[in-house]
Amino acid sequence: MKKTFLTAFALLLASSTWAIDPPTMGWSSWNTFALNINEDLIKSQADAMVKTGLAAAGYKYINIDDGYWNGRGDDGHLRLNTDLFPNGMRHLTDYIHSIGLKAGIYSDAGDNTCGSGNRHAWGLGVGFAGYEDQDCKLYFDDWNFDFIKVDYCGGRHMNLDEREQYTKVSNAIRRQAQRLGKRIVFNVCRWAYPGTWISDVADSWRTTGDIWCSWGSVKNLIRENLYIQAYTGGGHYNDIDMLEIGRTLKPEEEITHMAYWCITSSPLLIGCDMTSIPEFSLNLLKNRDLLAMNQDRLGLGAPVVQRDGDVYVVAKDMEKIHGKKRAVVVVNLSDREQQIALDINKIGFAKGVVMHDCIGGDDTKVVADRFMVDIPAHGSRAFFAIGKRVEQTVYEAEEAWLKEYQEIANKQTARPVTTSEDATSGGAYVGFLGNYADNYLEWRNVYSETGGTYTAVIRYSSGEDRYIDVSVNGGDNNHMANLNTGKFGTWKDTQPITMKLKKGLNTIRIANASGFAPDIDCITLKKVSK
Repeated sequence: MKKTFLTAFALLLASSTWAIDPPTMGWSSWNTFALNINEDLIKSQADAMVKTGLAAAGYKYINIDDGYWNGRGDDGHLRLNTDLFPNGMRHLTDYIHSIGLKAGIYSDAGDNTCGSGNRHAWGLGVGFAGYEDQDCKLYFDDWNFDFIKVDYCGGRHMNLDEREQYTKVSNAIRRQAQRLGKRIVFNVCRWAYPGTWISDVADSWRTTGDIWCSWGSVKNLIRENLYIQAYTGGGHYNDIDMLEIGRTLKPEEEITHMAYWCITSSPLLIGCDMTSIPEFSLNLLKNRDLLAMNQDRLGLGAPVVQRDGDVYVVAKDMEKIHGKKRAVVVVNLSDREQQIALDINKIGFAKGVVMHDCIGGDDTKVVADRFMVDIPAHGSRAFFAIGKRVEQTVYEAEEAWLKEYQEIANKQTARPVTTSEDATSGGAYVGFLGNYADNYLEWRNVYSETGGTYTAVIRYSSGEDRYIDVSVNGGDNNHMANLNTGKFGTWKDTQPITMKLKKGLNTIRIANASGFAPDIDCITLKKVSK
């Protein structure tokens, strides 16, 4: 990731008054209608977004997915299927804009679209590859779209390099946006986290395969996103895929679906038929508290702060870094009702915190250091926690930013590994760290109220002698050698090291440029003096 982006992101986090673009809110045609789309259907969904109050709640984008083409002509220009869209796309986007909404479109990074299956003529050769600037002019100037989702079936078919091709598409979009003086939202749909480079390329990016309207799919997508929350921030977002709310999920499953997508700052793209959406689902999609989590001006991810078996507690700051308010969601991925003793300190507060129930609306003042929470099977509880903050003392390795982490290339990179919560402090650790200079781990959110001198111990595991270099805010390394716990899976703490933290946010890095580092569980900080 470029230094300029990191500097800008750090400045954003240090402030509480900036404006960033929040996650996209809207509707997409694919989940319910797939390839069965036409002009009248899209207009009816746009009308329904306004009529149901979803537009007033913040949903603005009407996005047309795969299936609107009729191939590419011999002259190289895309052909629209005029049987489906008889008045042309500009007529449709003009209509969508006239009722106060924005319009989105779909393409592929390679040659063919996913819906074409590399065999249906209408979708062959219609992707961006080789036509990046030409197609961007059509989509954003001639047709006047405001958003584009770019898939990868054609890119895979052509065996393209993801970073190279998506960067080429991004540059073409930016040139068109600059020429037109308009905002164009770019969503990468590569079905797995592409790598930290993607933050320089796109506004959002898919981190998973396609969602399906089933509890198993929602549960699996949540599991895939639990430990990659460090990559959301600065107006760029992990995308867990479109919403299945309003179709066939049970109410408690819809609450989990909505609450987790909202707290993690994922784009919210409704996937049901908005002309016949059930009342419960409609009210959930318009829940003001959940939408506030999603659209919060900090735009942060929500790492796991507590785990009890298949119950996960995720949390993030809202409105101001280390401010009085945090969002907290307790997710029950198990098939039975659960109860968890929510640790008030682990969610970042002292006793006396007020827990506002974002679904039920009740407020509870917690005077103890634990708050008992009951969660139905497949369900979630969502809260705003408001009170006196405490400094975080334990930073889990799995919540850190890993420079080389990605899920698409055959390359050895540091990555989170899940365990039982008894084996490691948070039920996960980071393995495969080091062995080359860029394969490092960083905690970028280490907050000190006043700054000062701290001691730090790092919990690690290694079956052989290994070393790590630990640095703070880009300063000199603390070299820690001969780290060996006897075998992997046995955990010990390093000897304490002393470090100076500045007031506000700090970055602590662990690296090994020449060999593999030990597996890392967490770092524990203790303040010694100001």
